[in-house]
Amino acid sequence: MITPHPRILRGLLARYAEACVRVLEADTAARRRVLKDVAYTLCVTTGTCEIEDALAAADRLLAGEGGEGADATVLPHGASQGRAGQTLVA
Repeated sequence: MITPHPRILRGLLARYAEACVRVLEADTAARRRVLKDVAYTLCVTTGTCEIEDALAAADRLLAGEGGEGADATVLPHGASQGRAGQTLVA
């Protein structure tokens, strides 16, 4: 797999988090379409098929590039990590 540039990943994660928030604010067809498009782009960029896998892959890739160690988790702005390690976006 070609490794995406960290800046690209961070931008996609930020766009995904923003799209999630917008859908939670007002669930419209247009906002769901934007969320679906960003999720698809994250999946393609990380070589995955599901958004959960794409978020985990992005976390691993970004943790490896920052010198923070493999245990570090990078979450999109406004996101937190749940008990089981899932990325939660509010």
